[in-house]
Amino acid sequence: MFTKVLIANRGEIACRVIDTCRRLGIHTVAVYSEADAGARHVRLAEEAVCIGPPPARDSYLQIEAILSAASATGAQAIHPGYGFLSENAAFASACGDAGIVFIGPPVAAISAMASKSAAKQLMEKAGVPLVPGFHGDEQDATFLQERAREIGWPVLIKASAGGGGKGMRIVEAEVDFAAALASCRREASSTVGDDRVLIEKYLVRPRHIEIQIFADEHGNVIHLFERDCSVQRRHQKVLEEAPAPGMTAERRVLMGIAACDAARAVGYVGAGTVEFIVSRQDAYYFMEMNTRLQVEHPVTEMVTGQDLVEWQLRIAAGERLPLPQKQLSIRGHALEARIYAEDPACGFLPSPGVLAHLAPPPQSVHVRIDTGVEQGDEITPHYDPMIAKLIVWDEDRDRACARMLQSLAQYRIVGVANNVEFLSRLVASPAFTAADLDTSLIERERDVLFPEAAPTPNTVFALAALAELLRQAEHARAAAALEADRWSPWHARDGWRLNSGLTRTLRFRAGEQEKAIGVTYAGGSFLLHLDGISTAARGDLAKNGGLRAELGGRRLSATVIAAGEKRHVFLDGRDYPLAAVDPLYQPGEGGGTDGGLTAPMPGKIIALLAAPGSAVAKGAPLLILEAMKMEHTIAAPMAGILKGFRYAVGEQVPEGCELVELEF
Repeated sequence: MFTKVLIANRGEIACRVIDTCRRLGIHTVAVYSEADAGARHVRLAEEAVCIGPPPARDSYLQIEAILSAASATGAQAIHPGYGFLSENAAFASACGDAGIVFIGPPVAAISAMASKSAAKQLMEKAGVPLVPGFHGDEQDATFLQERAREIGWPVLIKASAGGGGKGMRIVEAEVDFAAALASCRREASSTVGDDRVLIEKYLVRPRHIEIQIFADEHGNVIHLFERDCSVQRRHQKVLEEAPAPGMTAERRVLMGIAACDAARAVGYVGAGTVEFIVSRQDAYYFMEMNTRLQVEHPVTEMVTGQDLVEWQLRIAAGERLPLPQKQLSIRGHALEARIYAEDPACGFLPSPGVLAHLAPPPQSVHVRIDTGVEQGDEITPHYDPMIAKLIVWDEDRDRACARMLQSLAQYRIVGVANNVEFLSRLVASPAFTAADLDTSLIERERDVLFPEAAPTPNTVFALAALAELLRQAEHARAAAALEADRWSPWHARDGWRLNSGLTRTLRFRAGEQEKAIGVTYAGGSFLLHLDGISTAARGDLAKNGGLRAELGGRRLSATVIAAGEKRHVFLDGRDYPLAAVDPLYQPGEGGGTDGGLTAPMPGKIIALLAAPGSAVAKGAPLLILEAMKMEHTIAAPMAGILKGFRYAVGEQVPEGCELVELEF
């Protein structure tokens, strides 16, 4: 076994590898960009080496910098994680040339699977079923459109060297093909440096089921069963589970054999995932093979009881597979939810920022958290906006779903928009509960998953007011403790007045709602006056924001987090964001950006879609901004005249800057 391993990645996968190495007594070396100098994986590793500026292309994708770090620290092996260089044949080859073990498959296997087109041709020869489509080398746009027409609409355009949903577009009609192809090529070129594509028949309401395989250098190949990864947004997985609901023992055997055949066809060694698309008629077709560990590998670990990172390390060190196929079995059911800093209500727009408060649910044999961040860390615009993976296990699917809902309700995140509540609605949705799964589930369930915003309940405003009063009282006590006369009545915040009581007003805003809460001090408790109703209130506020409250005889448990003027009230699995209103603050006038459109986050302009001076209709696309590994189209909010663009193609823009000048 190795004594020192370098992890050529960041985030939760780097932390995950470090944890396993530490358990095995292996010394770890982290690499990091300047943006990740204080990152969790850097803090966990025994050594750390800076490899460049924040952009991935200047740091985590720099082969020479990573190899130099490995050489300087004496690392015997490199674990690539997933993403970045994990499926880069040139990197694997360079590791071998430097005498460093690449913890992954042979270069030939990576090369064979790197091109989705070449992989499909190889699988066709191996007898693995394929979706009808074009997987050839010809890339002329007109030729590709003709092939798409022959296949029949709808079709799916996919980047040949892509992954993780990048460089993928569904085309419903021929009129949309050219624009979709151009967008797909741009995204593929920027993420993997290769704009070649393939075209496949798009199956309506298919399931996405993948098989985890492992192979060693001694000719042994096994599979660790399947995962259902059908629930996706923008072709990226959101919820994964193992085993796949409705999977029969016979079908499991057949798909496992097909996956192992695919691995043997390329002389595979190490961890890999063979992905299949499954039709409504249960026909399964090879999609692609990922020559690395997958983001969703923890659900396989939870149902098999195996540590797949340990398997990777042992196989890379030349050992045989830890277990033969006949000794592997499935126990219970596991789900994984990806917790992202993104806003589902705004098209899952990433939300970079500082994690002002981060409190995950407690971990146990049933609940696991894989994360690369802690409270106070920043979700930067340079990388994927994942906060954590929440993995739960229980004896069956129904119990696992209940466990997931409970865990999501306990998650507390303040500082960035996030998808926790969306995930709760998703797990509780009728389609997911009934295991009626396919890759269009989120679109099918839009009414359930994206409900109209309801007014914030008065209970939430009352809890915010009570927490504010308790927090002010605690601050007063802390300040008094520092004074020479700590018992002076001038330190008290009990509302006492000579010959009278004190009534004050607190104001909070939630969207368009603004509530004034009158407060009367009542000897150790409060009387809250809200919308003409008076309610007796008392409670205890913990340092972590936990609030045990009594409102009019009703006892409640909530969490109230203060971050600047924001107040986040977590109640019954919901996060209610409020703003404390300062009556002395008068916002200035004329500070808006009427007539312009601003950047929702830092990014790079990659395309201008309209001509200055032209008339544009409401909703017309104006430009494309690339940020956090995704393209975002900025559209006209109403009809008008495009007077000009503030930035040119290729320029980096900061968040909030004005991008376009429109005349309405």
